Amino acid sequence: MPLPAPDTPSLPDLADRVVFVTGAAGGLGRVLTIACAKAGATVALHGRVVRKLEALYDDLMALGATEPVIVPLDFAKAEAEDFANVASALEAQLGRLDAIVHTAVQLGSLGPIEHQSFDLWLSGLRINLAAPMGLTRALTRLLSQSSDASVTFTLDTRGQEPHAYWGSYAAAKAGLNALTTIMADEWETRENLRINAVVPGPIRSPLRTQTHPAEAREDLPPPEALVPLYLHLISGQAKAESGVRIDAQAWLAGTPALTSLLP
Repeated sequence: MPLPAPDTPSLPDLADRVVFVTGAAGGLGRVLTIACAKAGATVALHGRVVRKLEALYDDLMALGATEPVIVPLDFAKAEAEDFANVASALEAQLGRLDAIVHTAVQLGSLGPIEHQSFDLWLSGLRINLAAPMGLTRALTRLLSQSSDASVTFTLDTRGQEPHAYWGSYAAAKAGLNALTTIMADEWETRENLRINAVVPGPIRSPLRTQTHPAEAREDLPPPEALVPLYLHLISGQAKAESGVRIDAQAWLAGTPALTSLLP
């Protein structure tokens, strides 16, 4: 898969594409949402806190973007019926869906397993693993109607290399990595459906501040640095542009960044 250069001056045209962003009001999610809107996409804004989604909606309208759709849903409590309702609402309001970008995340508590709450574990697994599966499953029929649909999962190095004290977060991200691999394999012969994953690595985000509070933020790349990569995956591409996990830090450094998700 040929990837754009990190410093590419032009971004793909997303006009006529409908993009669903989970965690749209968060650090990376907000940056990607604004970038998609500026590139011409109609964006469905998912989040838990309505006032944050409304503020983001107002920001997009101030930019002159196509009117977005707000999709409030608490992933920690969502059931299969809720995801089905999201699919029905998107079909009724927008009539189509061309891409999903999963950025919603919950860190939970870090510490030894014996000190971790079982309920918080369940919450983390629901938000970081079960919800991405449930939402993607519910939206697959709508995606299948697009001539070129894309799903992008956001992974974490702790999913590939779990360590002590990372608890449900690392476990869920490992599961998300497995889910991405399973779906890439299942969709291998579906010519209009693409699925990829990005491992952002250390970036200047609220999540990184939680896990590394003493770190010098100015030494980290901003989330905006990943926009060309994500928008490349969101935009219309050939089926060959599917089934890979991308190390964003390697991509930024200009070194080999791709790992196949397929066996």
